[in-house]
Amino acid sequence: MSRTAPQAAALSFEGIGMVFPDGTEAVRDVSFGITKGEFVTIVGPSGCGKSTLLKIASGLLEPSSGSVAVDRDHLGYVFQDATLLPWRTVQGNVELLAELHDIPKSERAGLAEAAIATVGLAGFENHYPKSLSGGMKMRCSLARTLTLSPPVFLFDEPFGAVDEITREHLNEETQRLFQKEGFAGLFITHSIGEAVFMSTRVLVMSARPGHIVAEFDVPFEYPRRPELRFDPAFAQLSGEVSAELRGAHS
Repeated sequence: MSRTAPQAAALSFEGIGMVFPDGTEAVRDVSFGITKGEFVTIVGPSGCGKSTLLKIASGLLEPSSGSVAVDRDHLGYVFQDATLLPWRTVQGNVELLAELHDIPKSERAGLAEAAIATVGLAGFENHYPKSLSGGMKMRCSLARTLTLSPPVFLFDEPFGAVDEITREHLNEETQRLFQKEGFAGLFITHSIGEAVFMSTRVLVMSARPGHIVAEFDVPFEYPRRPELRFDPAFAQLSGEVSAELRGAHS
């Protein structure tokens, strides 16, 4: 199994290690790359450093060793929480990143409208976050990032707080966005089914200090129908990932 970053990777980690000031070693010698058109998901035990890798990729954390290659000026980041500003409408929230990037008001309004339509929130432009469901809030968060058309998307367990049916719908919508935009996606989740359904590759991390212990190519073609979750081949691959994950806890 090769963990060497592809030459044309949109995001690559090389020998990443992270030791926090209190001495906790979060990750050790992590190397892999993601090209545009790949959707890679990491699963692993709680506390193994999955979210730490995203923070390192985004520049929120500086690694203790190793290097990251990514264009941070054009990077999408979808957090565990939708992180919407309660005093802004859906339109205002979706325009925020474009506004921070000094995109002219008339242009960012058009970008926001297109992104809102893409995630299925047309008609809710003037609603405030308090009137939105959890799934709608996450759609708004996705739309906000889409305004910048980032070539790399980081997803930090974005659907963990919603109910199972909403989560499945958001999986399908994110997959549709991935097909349309062709970005390089790095997705963090605790759900094996979500990882296999969404991804072109699944990486399994060990317990802390986290490192990559297994890699699985996902062979199913896009678009992936909801019924795929009941396919024997899907169950078999999910079982193989689960077996590696159980071993990673030891």
